[in-house]
Amino acid sequence: MSTLSNTPIIRSLPGPHDITRTELPNGITILARTNMNSPAVVLSGYLSAGSVFDPLDKLGLAYFTALMLMRGTETHTFQEIFGALESAGASLGFAASVHNTSFGGKSLVEDLPLLFNTLAEALRHPVFPPEHVERLRAQLEAGLMIRAQDTGDQASMAFDAALFPAHPYGRPEDGQVETVRAITRADLAGFHQRHFGPRGMVIVVVGAVSPQQVLETVQATLGDWNNPDQPEAPVVLNVAPPAQAYRQHIALAGKSQTDLVMGALGPQRRIPDYVAASLGNNILGQFGMMGRIGDVVREQAGLAYYASTSLNAWVASGSWEVSAGVNPANLQRAIDLIRVELRRFVSEPVTAEELSDSQANYIGRLPLSLESNHGVANALLNLERFQLGLDYYQRYPDLVRATTPEMILAVSRKYLDTENWIIISAGPDLVA
Repeated sequence: MSTLSNTPIIRSLPGPHDITRTELPNGITILARTNMNSPAVVLSGYLSAGSVFDPLDKLGLAYFTALMLMRGTETHTFQEIFGALESAGASLGFAASVHNTSFGGKSLVEDLPLLFNTLAEALRHPVFPPEHVERLRAQLEAGLMIRAQDTGDQASMAFDAALFPAHPYGRPEDGQVETVRAITRADLAGFHQRHFGPRGMVIVVVGAVSPQQVLETVQATLGDWNNPDQPEAPVVLNVAPPAQAYRQHIALAGKSQTDLVMGALGPQRRIPDYVAASLGNNILGQFGMMGRIGDVVREQAGLAYYASTSLNAWVASGSWEVSAGVNPANLQRAIDLIRVELRRFVSEPVTAEELSDSQANYIGRLPLSLESNHGVANALLNLERFQLGLDYYQRYPDLVRATTPEMILAVSRKYLDTENWIIISAGPDLVA
């Protein structure tokens, strides 16, 4: 047990002593944490209706459906829904990712019933008004056409497709112009009817409300919801590391900058390696002026407008990436310099000073990230999504302190295969 487990700082972090977790008979899991220091309440959550269910010729269906939920229901129009929320100073919205359709909102505590009534109505009784379907389709297509000319977006999408071939993680959750055009109103209604249901749904409420009030409100609005036809979420298979290096350049006319993404598979979020990998990533390309990568590529060599790394850890797999924006003439030099730095990172341990600085940064910023109701709600969602345990944030400082340079070296060697990296760039034509 941590020697600090009873200190005021640790006790102030979310944990089993102040998180109430309840499972309803219909499959909804509720997590509630009371904060009487704020008159507001934050609502957040998700249900198992993500893009993993999208047909390949209609990519973006889950995303399109999520954005349509509040465009009209059996009892209220689009204008009535948003008018009621705005008059109360409340908000509610939906989105979709690979695994889930998510929702989030906030209100004053006295308007929590309004928030839940709106949530339940949007989830259970949307009508997908034809005029709003076409209006939203036009907006989505416009956004996708803009994305097609963005060098950063194109490099990132091509990287995902190469790293996760024939896998849901390698497909754009919001689809492509041609797949969004193929989606009909009947597709939206059918997706909702089949995939929306309470099994696997998670609801988090944080604010000036008791867990019992939260439970009663959920039971009153969603407790009788059932969908016998709701399918189980498909098993998303783990991904094998690339067997060979892959290089692609996407030529976009009229651009003055090239965006670069290069990387490899990363760890799943819930595995023990994650904390060491995260600290290593902080040292490699996040801390200070974007870590070693930023210092070498941007500050010392002056080859990039920006350069950093990111560790993206999901349910089935993840990615460990280096991103940079460069003058097209400096592209190959930047790639070569990044390779040198990555080979050094996997050949020798990080210094004690680098690790100590990152550990202090991680431990110090945790309470700051949990100061708001919104921050706590996101944290509780992660506990449930990745099955980390209700005591994770109380154990977290000790997990960070226990990480050694040797652990970071081992996890870096495990994932950062510097020979078989995926390297994608997007910008002007390459100069021979």
